[in-house]
Amino acid sequence: MAMKLVLENTLPFQGLPELVAYNEGLFADQGLEIEWVDRTRTAPKQTDRTITDPNTISSLLSHGAASQVGRASLYNACEWGNYRRTQDNQVGARQVGRRAIVAYGAIVVPPDSDIFTPQQLAGRVVGVPYHAGTHYLAIQALEGFLPPEEIKTCLAPNSSRLRYDSLLSGEIDATTVTEPYITLAEKEGCRLVLLAPFHGSEVATDEVAQEVYAAFNRAIVEAVRRIKADKRKYLQYFIDYHRTDPRIAALTVDDFNPTRLQVIEPEPIPADQLERTYQWMLRWNLLKPETTPEALVNPGVQAAAHPAR
Repeated sequence: MAMKLVLENTLPFQGLPELVAYNEGLFADQGLEIEWVDRTRTAPKQTDRTITDPNTISSLLSHGAASQVGRASLYNACEWGNYRRTQDNQVGARQVGRRAIVAYGAIVVPPDSDIFTPQQLAGRVVGVPYHAGTHYLAIQALEGFLPPEEIKTCLAPNSSRLRYDSLLSGEIDATTVTEPYITLAEKEGCRLVLLAPFHGSEVATDEVAQEVYAAFNRAIVEAVRRIKADKRKYLQYFIDYHRTDPRIAALTVDDFNPTRLQVIEPEPIPADQLERTYQWMLRWNLLKPETTPEALVNPGVQAAAHPAR
């Protein structure tokens, strides 16, 4: 009998290995029956320059939304956001390891912007999706160039498409995007002020048994192998999953930089990196002081579900 696993839906920039494993029967090969459920219905869809404090926004409006109400048992998102969601969720969901794609995020400005360097973003409003990966990435990248008091953000939609449109309409000075909108922004003459990769992690409820997550990881390892062997083939996902935007539908694989497609075998979150990220989030008041690093990870599932190296 197949083991059932309910996943929150995902996009190629953060979940390409999962999509490949599903579409190419790799989960089925491991005895897994996968069901996908929507997790985006409550995510912000408009820019709001009056909302400038991420702590006024729930961390569970997009990633983790279906898990929070018992409709999904596993999802992946950026590591920073998953630290916060692990703290905030009410269903005992915890991180069980790193996801298998290293995502890329960029801070972009429109072609006619007077901003050319990160330092010029001092006091300028950067629209970010609070508690999603590029929110945290923007802060962490900008603090290398600016003092904290000069880093200004506001709430922007959780969709790169909507943030990009908000930027082009003049609602914000800069915003963050992920692929394929990094490629689109470059093609349309926008400037990338900052570009950086970032890790993500998987979050599971207690319903996910060790053997189920181990089977999931075995399928993902094979998906990673296939993607590495033929990046050009799998870059097509970034177009196909966003075809409702005619600007993306007009792109070809040749428009993409394949070095921005980086996949790795899933692995445990290293303890030293867990601690550094935890301390950084405390400094930015993005975690409660009473939250401990140990509370953010399910050590039993994480240790048992990843093969020894």
